[in-house]
Amino acid sequence: MLVLVAPGQGAQTPGFLTPWLEVPGFADRLAWWSAVSGLDLVHYGTEADAETITDTAVAQPLLVAAGLAAAWTLFPDAAAHPAVGAVAGHSVGEITAAAFTGVMSAEAAMVFVRERGRRMAGAAAVVQTGMTAILGGETDEVLKKIGEHGLTPANINGAGQIVAAGTLEQLAAFQADLPEKARLRALKVAGAFHTEHMAPAVEHLAQLSRGLVPGEPRTTLLSNKDGAVVKDGAEVVRRLVGQVANPVRWDLCMETMSDLGVTGVLEVPPAGTLTGIAKRALPGVATLALKTPDDLDAARAFVAEHAEPASTH
Repeated sequence: MLVLVAPGQGAQTPGFLTPWLEVPGFADRLAWWSAVSGLDLVHYGTEADAETITDTAVAQPLLVAAGLAAAWTLFPDAAAHPAVGAVAGHSVGEITAAAFTGVMSAEAAMVFVRERGRRMAGAAAVVQTGMTAILGGETDEVLKKIGEHGLTPANINGAGQIVAAGTLEQLAAFQADLPEKARLRALKVAGAFHTEHMAPAVEHLAQLSRGLVPGEPRTTLLSNKDGAVVKDGAEVVRRLVGQVANPVRWDLCMETMSDLGVTGVLEVPPAGTLTGIAKRALPGVATLALKTPDDLDAARAFVAEHAEPASTH
């Protein structure tokens, strides 16, 4: 069984889309979605520097556009993906997954992520907040310490990785009181995503999404909220809205992948983060990171090897 996954914010690197522009139709898609999003996605994906594409309002539409364009290069028939058993995306990547499986059109996804990025950037500017990855340590002890300092476990990624989010003061106090055997890595994001600090963005997206008419998922779609398979399009959209201010439970998504019998995890660009986690958390499961067009032949062979629709469709 094949699972297609889409990464979240922070996976992007300067120039990562440059080789993809040589693929027929790729630049055309980016040009169209640039018009929809009001952003020059070709420029941001090829010429912009790291600081520029760290901007939440830029990074999020860029990630969704990159993931969808690459996925549809691998699967040219955008109306059906019989080889894919399930799809999932981490944080903003969940929008990529939702569009890939037909819950919303690419254009609707670009509008949604445009507004998501703008509003999350605005919410992050109200109070100085941030996010820090905690690597290692005992999970229960790490979560206890996070709670003691008033922080939120914004991402529980499995494989010994939890991301704490909150004010910069709270993060500094936590750094001075680390759990045993834990180490930190600050994340290059604008604020405390997936926490109460993002409430204004949730309110806006909830209002905006009332005008969206979702489709039903054509492929098994896993939710960041609890790893559940969500079969109702309207519920997918509600979860996408609420996800902005609630923790991402990627660990539970991977548990569901295991329960479904996944044998292969294929990650769309900018790939590498989620396949890296899967290598540690899903032993015995094959992975492939689709980073450049040079990987397309290997990706097609990988799809052929692992294609078997999930039994829960």
